[in-house]
Amino acid sequence: MPVQQWSDTVLLGEMADDPQFSEDISAIIEQCSENSNLDVLLSLADVSFLNSSNIAKVLKLRKTVQISNQRRLKLCGVSTQVWGVFLVTGLDRIFDFADDIPSGLASLQLSR
Repeated sequence: MPVQQWSDTVLLGEMADDPQFSEDISAIIEQCSENSNLDVLLSLADVSFLNSSNIAKVLKLRKTVQISNQRRLKLCGVSTQVWGVFLVTGLDRIFDFADDIPSGLASLQLSR
């Protein structure tokens, strides 16, 4: 199940490469626009590349979750290839990261 409501306040997205990535992140953005009480954990463990469209959608999700809703967005399971994209673009400085899903969920639950 790629996108699931993990708890009342946490949405978990287990992302995959395109075209699934685009569909899933659009669904997450829509859910967060409708429900402003959601923190989001995106697992990128199965993502081997990010194109400019994917990056734009992740940034839109960040704007919706963190800026509009005042909630938290955390990314986890980032592969070496995808981490390189974050480093080159400087996006490693604006996102919060966790090693894996369990540690990401724990950090979202503990810090509320």
